[in-house]
Amino acid sequence: MDVTLLGTGAPAGLPLPDCPCAVCGSARGAEARAATALLVDGALLLDLTPGAALAAARAGHSLAGVRQVLLTHPHDGPAVDLPAGLPAAGRVPDGRVLTLISGHRVRAVPVDHPGTGYEVTSPEGERLLYLPPLAAPAGLAEGSAPYEMVLADVAGRPDGLARLRAAGAVGATTDVVAVHLGHEAPGGPELARRLAASGARAVPDGTTLAVGEYHAVPDVPRRTLVTGGARSGKSLEAERRLAAFPGVVYVATGGMRDGDAEWAARVGAHRERRPGSWRTEESCELVPLLAAEGPPLLIDCLSLWLTDAMDRAGAWDDARWAGGGEQELRERTADLVAAVRATERTVVAVTNEVGSGVVPATASGRRFRDELGRLNAAFAAECEQVVLVVAGQALVLRR
Repeated sequence: MDVTLLGTGAPAGLPLPDCPCAVCGSARGAEARAATALLVDGALLLDLTPGAALAAARAGHSLAGVRQVLLTHPHDGPAVDLPAGLPAAGRVPDGRVLTLISGHRVRAVPVDHPGTGYEVTSPEGERLLYLPPLAAPAGLAEGSAPYEMVLADVAGRPDGLARLRAAGAVGATTDVVAVHLGHEAPGGPELARRLAASGARAVPDGTTLAVGEYHAVPDVPRRTLVTGGARSGKSLEAERRLAAFPGVVYVATGGMRDGDAEWAARVGAHRERRPGSWRTEESCELVPLLAAEGPPLLIDCLSLWLTDAMDRAGAWDDARWAGGGEQELRERTADLVAAVRATERTVVAVTNEVGSGVVPATASGRRFRDELGRLNAAFAAECEQVVLVVAGQALVLRR
């Protein structure tokens, strides 16, 4: 089963007319995207968009053989002229199955946003799932067989991909292709980087893909360290990396601080950002969590873990530090690094860069700076990927 993406953009396309944003300003050539529409084996057209016939011709195809046109979502704006010879566009009620004369079977999949998703099965048995913009599948049952290909709004609804993974509908070999891409998502290499972290990819308009054909699924790093300065966006970057995965355990090493309104507001903001399916553990006992089997871990952050470890070792007191505290901290840090090395879980950890600014005025402050630098270096050495976040921009230091 071949799928030609006549467009891969949001319903209004990319760039938007007269939009001054940076993404629209750079959306030229292969970065420009028409509204998403799919031509399946030349027989089925999913979503009728302006210029569909011309887009098909540019991709080396014709719409002359199309026997069914199905819409996935309400199409705003002026009516689209129906190219000569095409059947009228329609929609299939949720749960219904439509069998085409070409031998393809189309099942309407309910979604949680206005519209309908479609599961298409070829005469040979390959299966693809196509979801409308801003939609995630609704009512998925666990134990679903994985699709060969999924085309969905990965940038706008990463939680939809997480639902598919939780149900088994997206497996290790599923080719996940991001569509409905608008100017809310970054362009160029940054889009590719973000999608790869979710196990997905994007392709230019006019690309033809063979469903079921082997394609190297983006390699998701199993261990990642995200570092950066205060308010740099490092926690958001870490959360974004796991948004497309189900059941994530968010390990908050800072806990709660009674009477600290500012801290409570920061904790609340982080909680609001996290998907409802994530579970929170407030703990500095990272070694047992890393040793256990389970879903991905997001550790936020190592700086607060180190603060707790230094508290336990009495590191703020010079006499206790010299009398065994330093050795105690070294052992605790070594245990953490060894656990990261041995873990089978997917891990994203957040830390702070504190060694690039003003030298702390106190001995204890300098000690913390030095120990955090050592911890960051040791932890990073065990990670497949290390990312530095500066002004909200992620710079990959190791990949």
